Amino acid sequence: MFGTVFTFGFMLSLDLTGRTALIGGSTQGIGLASAQALASLGATCVLISRNEEKLKQAVVSLDSKAGQKHTYLVADYSNTEHVKEVVAGFVKENTVHILINNSGGPAGGPIANAKSEEFLNAFNQHLICNHIITTLVAEGMKQSGYGRIINIISTSVKIPLKDLGVSNTIRGAVASWAKTMANELAQFGITVNNVLPGATSTERLMTIINNKSAKTGKAKEDVERAMMEEVPARRFGTPEEIAAMVAFLASPAAAYVNGTSIPVDGGRTGSI
Repeated sequence: MFGTVFTFGFMLSLDLTGRTALIGGSTQGIGLASAQALASLGATCVLISRNEEKLKQAVVSLDSKAGQKHTYLVADYSNTEHVKEVVAGFVKENTVHILINNSGGPAGGPIANAKSEEFLNAFNQHLICNHIITTLVAEGMKQSGYGRIINIISTSVKIPLKDLGVSNTIRGAVASWAKTMANELAQFGITVNNVLPGATSTERLMTIINNKSAKTGKAKEDVERAMMEEVPARRFGTPEEIAAMVAFLASPAAAYVNGTSIPVDGGRTGSI
């Protein structure tokens, strides 16, 4: 059995054999690492993103030792109707047991400088797409008696981050939506949880570092070093470390973990 750990006579089941996982933003970074982690535990992964060539490359990187036939869906989260059409077509013939809601974050900048359309675009890309996909897959989860909905958000849910005004606002909305959804779906054996990555070595983090460097005139290395000093672990996280939490929450072992927002940030978030 894949992903089963025996500890002092207790069986910790992480096995996802026979489960199907739909993972958003899964051609790179945390999304791809999450798909790879879930596949290693036996899940059949369905990747969803807008770039078909990258999706093809990502699918072949997934473990298939449990006989899985991984696949992908092409959809652009900036077009909510297209996302609905694509996912609705898939769930007509398939049950999704695990949903990873994940999408690239909004551009940075002070909230006072943000334009109204930036909020609307981010709201659609994150909350509305999350809601559309979740409501589409929830019925199958109910019928199967197994459901795990995991939203990749940000530690800004706990404490707003400087110069990420739009992101702070929308991430908070997603967290409140998720808590409400968790309360409503728990009776059906479905859990809804949020994973809050801290500073993680992804393309988005590199973009933030580059922007800070350009804005302040400081060398990129100095900006990076200063950011690491804010983390008690004194380093950035890796996508694989975030994915490990995702995999646990997706597993049978996490059946009673529901409605939570869990930072995976090396201790950086300054709240309990």
